[in-house]
Amino acid sequence: MMNFLRRRLSDSSFIANLPNGYMTDLQRPEPQQPPPPPPSAGSPAPASGSPASERRQPQPQPAPPQQQQPPPPQQSAGSSFFSSLSNAVKQTAASAGLVDASAAVSAAVGRKFKLLLVIDEPHTDWAKAFRGKKVHGEYDIKVEQAEFSEINLIAHADGNYAVDVQIIRNGTKVVRSFRPDFVLVRQHSYSMAENEDFRNLIIGMQYAGVPSVNSLESIYNFCDKPWVFAQLVSVYKSLGPEKFPLIEQTFYPNHKEMLTMPTFPVVVKIGHAHSGMGKIKVDNHYDFQDIASVVALTQTYATTEPFIDSKYDIRIQKIGSNYKAYMRTSISGNWKTNTGSAMLEQIAMSDKYKLWVDTCSEIFGGLDICAVKAVHGKDGKDYIFEVMDCAMPLIGEHQAEDRQHITELVVSKMNQMLSKTPIPSPQRPTATQQPQSGSLKEPEPNKVPPQRPPPQGGPVQPQGMQSQSQEALQPQRVFPAGQAAKPAASQPQRPPGPTTQQPRPQAQGPPSSRLSKEAEPQPQPQPEPQPAPQQKPQSHPQLNKSQSLTNAFSFTESSFFRSSVNEDEAKAETIRNLRKSFASLFSD
Repeated sequence: MMNFLRRRLSDSSFIANLPNGYMTDLQRPEPQQPPPPPPSAGSPAPASGSPASERRQPQPQPAPPQQQQPPPPQQSAGSSFFSSLSNAVKQTAASAGLVDASAAVSAAVGRKFKLLLVIDEPHTDWAKAFRGKKVHGEYDIKVEQAEFSEINLIAHADGNYAVDVQIIRNGTKVVRSFRPDFVLVRQHSYSMAENEDFRNLIIGMQYAGVPSVNSLESIYNFCDKPWVFAQLVSVYKSLGPEKFPLIEQTFYPNHKEMLTMPTFPVVVKIGHAHSGMGKIKVDNHYDFQDIASVVALTQTYATTEPFIDSKYDIRIQKIGSNYKAYMRTSISGNWKTNTGSAMLEQIAMSDKYKLWVDTCSEIFGGLDICAVKAVHGKDGKDYIFEVMDCAMPLIGEHQAEDRQHITELVVSKMNQMLSKTPIPSPQRPTATQQPQSGSLKEPEPNKVPPQRPPPQGGPVQPQGMQSQSQEALQPQRVFPAGQAAKPAASQPQRPPGPTTQQPRPQAQGPPSSRLSKEAEPQPQPQPEPQPAPQQKPQSHPQLNKSQSLTNAFSFTESSFFRSSVNEDEAKAETIRNLRKSFASLFSD
């Protein structure tokens, strides 16, 4: 029987006729049925259960004890049947390509959270920092954290993309695939010293159009320090040496021009590295030639700067609208203050420092997180020599506060850049997609619902000219036990109104009233002067199981997309009737 269901459910027209939300509703418990009327004296009280068990339960009458035992096992059998049927529907639809399995997980419409990918080392728990935060006041923020070395991705030109993460937690390799809505980058994407180059991932995220902090364009531009220094040169030319004291620097694209320097000592920086790596202090001409030979082996560029006998280092950082300034003094006597022992203290933010960091935050289209590094020489002058982006390390006693500022900045950016309503990709298959509430779907002219009998009455009128006397097509329906078919004349007619849908024959009676009247009787209005000829629907025994399953979904499309006050109630009633129809297949 399950093979029959899989073959039946693999039909695209069958899946397309499913009502909106039916796939997800199969996993929800059915609302509690109203209590039955009190039984007569001497009759056993019927047990509440699934619709299948209600159908199988006989009418209250005196019966031997052995006939009252089956209902409890039948109730569990009905529940297991619905569970198996739900899994069969979802698995068959996914295997047939009618629904996107990955999209169902990240569910653009039904998902009530935004997924944030944080690229950082595992020593910082960003999920804890974002706990309780919301986007647009209603979407929770789910955090996926990984390093660049654990990430891979695929991006398509139509906007579809997916990120794969392979991490090892407690000795177990965990693989996850997801679609992030936003990215926070807290790790360097390129370093020659560690032989790590993840610029291709930055390109992939830019290709997919994923918003981030900082912008992916600025992160890619920061993958070469001489390229960033060139931007500082432009700022230096616009502000002047008094307001922006930039250190002198010389760039060598290769070793061929590294012959000599006018003054010594100098600091040679080879390639693109971080944390003081690749920096050498050269005291004379002979050492400079030796370093030039090393640059020849590395096959990369190099820069030289005059060595500044510094009194202390300065770091000015900006996170959103928060500013901090630090002073670091070497204790061990090393010319690199980040090597050995050093004393770090926070200093007051002056207007001069604020001008430096505000000006540097405007390069590459804007930096939400950045820091300016400078040295204060023993000659009393300041020298700016570097600017860092969002991958800057947090220092000092206020690291927890800085992480909170980063969290608030990311939430603010997500509110600005992410829309409330997810936009589906333009090329995604729409076999099972339903339009949103209030929208009208143009029906396909050549698409005919299965098992529809020939029309009764006159021809279909042109668009916008539908009248109350128009005849309807009568789809074959399965009426639950205890409910009889109502004639067409007893159904109230909906007054005609403007519509943008293509004219099509209406089903017998308005769809919303037809769905609601199956559950409870309604007062019958006066019949029309010329009532439409009635056709009695076929009873359930005349239909085989395939026809019963098919006709259970043969509803007109307008019944699920018509904007009315009772739309939600009609959908809920429709889903309950569908469940009962499924249960009736095996009631015998």
